Amino acid sequence: MAVTSPRSVLLDLDGTLHAKGARIPGAAEAVAELRELGFALRFLTNTDSRPAEDILAALADRGLDVREEELFTPVLAARAYLTGTPDARVYPLVSRALRAGFGTPDGGPYTHVLVGDCRDTLDYPALDGAFRALRTGAELVALQRGRYFKSADGDHIDTGGVVAALEYAAGVSARVLGKPSADFFTLAAASLSTDPDGCVVVGDDATTDIAGGRAAGLRTVQVRTGKYADQLAEGGHREADHVVDSVADVPALLRELTAA
Repeated sequence: MAVTSPRSVLLDLDGTLHAKGARIPGAAEAVAELRELGFALRFLTNTDSRPAEDILAALADRGLDVREEELFTPVLAARAYLTGTPDARVYPLVSRALRAGFGTPDGGPYTHVLVGDCRDTLDYPALDGAFRALRTGAELVALQRGRYFKSADGDHIDTGGVVAALEYAAGVSARVLGKPSADFFTLAAASLSTDPDGCVVVGDDATTDIAGGRAAGLRTVQVRTGKYADQLAEGGHREADHVVDSVADVPALLRELTAA
């Protein structure tokens, strides 16, 4: 894929700009330099447990300058998707922090089962309720389907495990709104009024950032932080267009691409 003049950058957050609760060295400076170079930015995250204002506050605490209109999450994508469905009735298997935005189970019948990070709400009745809604025709909608996420105390099972259980039990396939859905990246690029050949995706996760970016026809940059080492050991890497040590190296790479 040939890109001669990148104009916008889609930057992953967890594993790329910060990891295990701390900012990646040089990340704040890289964001500032990309702004100075004139790149339009979107910050992508599969975080599906918190509303946008909480994510922005956490980023600010880490010294990362992300503006409200620049943040792109699967929660925002879900709200847009459900708004387009007349009389949608949602069974929300999501965190307490997000339930208020999607309602609470009221007996149905349901048009959608929405699954996100539900570690603080998941129990057998909640899971079985989602299964029963799917068996009566509701669509399974996943905010994301990551296998695991990394935290300061180690690795934890992610939303994908719950999604896979419901797919298996109900015999359905989920519509995925977050990474690695190509639609997620296409919508993010479109929000910048940028054609695919002018947009670059930067991320650490080959199975979401790189795979999704490539599926959407965008140029991809893999950083060797976050999940990179784990996936390299597992042999699970998708081939990115470029590989750099960290996000701190991205401005120099994009200067080269722009000058080419």
